[in-house]
Amino acid sequence: MVLLSRRAWECAIVGVTILTIAGCLARRESARVDARLPRDFTETILKIEYADVQPADYAEVGGLSDPRRVDDHASLQYQDVTLEEAIRLSLQHSTVMTDLGGTILQAPESMPTIFGPAVQDTDPQFGVEAALSAFDANFATGLFWEKNDRRYNNRFVGDQGFFNQEYDVFNAEIVKRGVTGSQFAIRHIVDFDHNNNLGNQFAGGAWDALLEGEVRHPLLRGGGVQFNRIAGNGGQVGVYNGVVIARMRTDMSLTDFEIGVRDLVSNVENAYWDLYFAYRDLDTKVRARDTALETWRRVQALYRAGRRGGEAEKEAQAREQYYRFESEVQNALVGRVLDGTQTHNGSSPGTFRGMPGVYMAERRLRLIIGLPANDALLLLRPADEPPAVPVVYEWSALVTEALDRREELRRQRWEVKRREMEFIASKNHLLPNLDVVTRYRWRGFGQDLLNPDRSDRPRFDNAYMDLTSGDFQEWQIGMELSMPIGFRQEHAAVRNAELRLVHTRAVLREQERQVTHDLSTAVSDVDRAYAVLQTEINRVLAAQQQLDALQAAYDSDKAELFVVLDAQRRFAEAESRYHQARVEYGLALRNVHFEKGSLLAYCGVILNESPSPSQAYADAARRERQRLLQLPIDYRLSRPTRVSRGPVQSGDGSMASPQAAEELPTPAGTIAPGT
Repeated sequence: MVLLSRRAWECAIVGVTILTIAGCLARRESARVDARLPRDFTETILKIEYADVQPADYAEVGGLSDPRRVDDHASLQYQDVTLEEAIRLSLQHSTVMTDLGGTILQAPESMPTIFGPAVQDTDPQFGVEAALSAFDANFATGLFWEKNDRRYNNRFVGDQGFFNQEYDVFNAEIVKRGVTGSQFAIRHIVDFDHNNNLGNQFAGGAWDALLEGEVRHPLLRGGGVQFNRIAGNGGQVGVYNGVVIARMRTDMSLTDFEIGVRDLVSNVENAYWDLYFAYRDLDTKVRARDTALETWRRVQALYRAGRRGGEAEKEAQAREQYYRFESEVQNALVGRVLDGTQTHNGSSPGTFRGMPGVYMAERRLRLIIGLPANDALLLLRPADEPPAVPVVYEWSALVTEALDRREELRRQRWEVKRREMEFIASKNHLLPNLDVVTRYRWRGFGQDLLNPDRSDRPRFDNAYMDLTSGDFQEWQIGMELSMPIGFRQEHAAVRNAELRLVHTRAVLREQERQVTHDLSTAVSDVDRAYAVLQTEINRVLAAQQQLDALQAAYDSDKAELFVVLDAQRRFAEAESRYHQARVEYGLALRNVHFEKGSLLAYCGVILNESPSPSQAYADAARRERQRLLQLPIDYRLSRPTRVSRGPVQSGDGSMASPQAAEELPTPAGTIAPGT
């Protein structure tokens, strides 16, 4: 080794630093600066850059035609679509559970997708496989060469105190942690020692080989099946990432996915009935406009002839009535950019907003079912009619079903169960670390490492021959104890877990009260909507009779023109309000199923998880047989508590196993999360 003075070292460091900086600058300039480009990068730096991602094909997302104009209605053809077909199309095309409020642009990360459960399940930090990987066997190995050259204050070391050594060591081990918290390890270590000690038996160096097995089992903290299934490997205070917690996170993501599908189906219904009302409203406005046009023509003819009833003010009044209805027809055909019916716009499933505009409502339906925004010829038209028959519910059955099946409550119950598991695991940290450790080791020593020929070899000829002879065996057994004095962090973790549990339970109770309140409102709204529907029917009949009577009186010169025009407006308004009442009643019935958690079953939508590997079912059956036989297996702690009561029954009370998922008939829509 060359020894340098401190001054020389400082100069060397400064020189290397200058060369490094200069080299970095030179590399950066040569890599980024083109001689053909101007040296002023001010404009280039200020420009906004765009990601190099290929945009979608405009024909795929926007359609091949331009947006429809007001004058295009004469050349359009109609395609009737049922509500069931609309729901099926939405489930087939919707990778992202989009809504009608533009959330996909405002908060894209909050939108549920079909990949959500799979993303959570495969999360490398908090997924199920990540939690199970804590119990995988780990292999580690190392190989080091070492050269030592020292002077000892001892003449018996080395050669008169000058010690020279070449030391090489190879080690390999496999370590695995069990579900009880035990750690099993098997190690193999080989080292070669060549030094100048005068008392060495082999002047050319000697080999040591050993094979060691170790078992470490925690008796208090970190021990037991239940704790390790909850907290996982590591046992860090306040961190719980066991397989049970990971599976609960997946179950919650599945519930989030189901909520997204439910909201999607609800928005499909909202858009579908918005379009239905837009067509009926347009028909009403067209009839009113045609009636106003006929009245204007009659008054205009009297005006041109100079006869009574054709005064200028009456002609202008009739003309104003016609243009008023004409503008309403144009708005009813094209629509204005306003919010329509969508989820969470007053109520969870969506409060009906009768916004006119066939083109606008049809584009909203196309958006939610995954079709291009524009079609040159075909215009979607609803083929179903809203229900108009009275429905009576049993309140106690509704509440019971809502508290059991509502998606938000099921998700919160998973959160409560998760906090209960974490509270159980947190109390384990109040115990000290007391581990029992056992080791057993076979040793071998020799002049060489390995010689395949074992016949007539002297003792200690090679290390592996000596190792397999079993002459040198060692064992060790003992206990290790460690504990913090006071357990301050551990007591804080227990208190924190307890408060989180109380918090989630309080939130669950308030959610249950909110669901009951919303369900009560939905049931009451059904009664209101049906009563209003009956009233609107009577109103339309009365407005029709009034218009007919006034029209006859006007024809007999017994009524004024303005009275007839007012009656026309009243009848058009009453007819439009009747169609709105029909849609409100149909959505009120839908809202009851939304609030009680049966909307997907009501619409014929079935959700299934992807099947697990066949070995998982066999393993589950074997463990169930062991549980029923009550085998005397004691893992020091009590057996893991039950965390789930199985799949939720569908609307008809039936349950489908994962193996039979492919044999199920296809309903209105079937979508599998995270395949």
